[in-house]
Amino acid sequence: MTTENLASREPENPSFPLRLEDVSWVGTGLVRPECVLATASGDLYTADWRGGVAHIRPDGSQTVYLGHPVDGEPLKPNGIALLRDGSFLMAHLGAEQGGVFRLHRDGRTEPFLRSVDGVTLPPSNYVVEDRAGRTWITVSTRLTPRSLGYRRSCNDGFVIMVDARGARIVADGLGYTNECAVDPTGQWLYVNETFSRRLSRFALKTDGELGAKETVADFGPGVYPDGLAFDVEGNAWIVSIVSNRLIRVARDGSQQVWLEDVDPAHLADVEAAFEANEMGRPHLDKVRSKRLNNTSSLAFGGADLRSGYLGCLLGESVAKVAMPVAGFAPAHWNFSQVS
Repeated sequence: MTTENLASREPENPSFPLRLEDVSWVGTGLVRPECVLATASGDLYTADWRGGVAHIRPDGSQTVYLGHPVDGEPLKPNGIALLRDGSFLMAHLGAEQGGVFRLHRDGRTEPFLRSVDGVTLPPSNYVVEDRAGRTWITVSTRLTPRSLGYRRSCNDGFVIMVDARGARIVADGLGYTNECAVDPTGQWLYVNETFSRRLSRFALKTDGELGAKETVADFGPGVYPDGLAFDVEGNAWIVSIVSNRLIRVARDGSQQVWLEDVDPAHLADVEAAFEANEMGRPHLDKVRSKRLNNTSSLAFGGADLRSGYLGCLLGESVAKVAMPVAGFAPAHWNFSQVS
């Protein structure tokens, strides 16, 4: 595996589908870079299970910002969000507890949200801030251990919204809630339901409350939707764990697989376990593929937002691919670099 500086190769016009041999790598020695963020300055940030956030600069240099343990347990950031002052929010995926914590680059760690509506937060999956300054948080399941939620029957995931009025659960009864995002129109909140194999959306009202759930797309065998990002045309891009698939979901719900890296026998084993309600951590913690290491998230980046950066649950680097269309810039895109 080779690595490169972020600015060393601009994407060319990619063909369909994307080729594994065109995947390059950014960063080294990362620990479970599940979530990746990109900014206009060329900086990348990834969640890092050493207990904080890894920063990869355009020249390839790296820094890890480490937080303090919480209740004696090292922080296990799953989703991360970049704030305007350069600090981060981290969704803590602890063994039995969760919550969202704010990490400053000098290591100061502060609770952001540990309970909502009288409920102590279980292991927490994802956090993102939208253009209106609202914070969205997902909890995949209330079950302990979380692997009991790797079932079609899982329906206890929820979404929290935090605004000037405080924190509250705005959607519940979801099938293993994963990444969520407000779409480019600002009118919808999209949510991946990993083990219901579904991309859903909710009408977003002006007060931040949500309308009824609508199904955007159902996914078939081999797809476990995790990461979510939008392009400038309004299409959703879904990243599937296990099968290492990158799927474009058009606004009408139609789907195209643009990239995949999967061993058919391994995927068949995982599918059999899923259908038998026996899927567990070993099915996510092992991978038989050629290059990708259980991809879990996507960030559009590069000078023209035409590079795709893929977080990988089992990787030590971030995968980079040329995208066929520019991404829709996230809320943090123009936040200036803080050294």
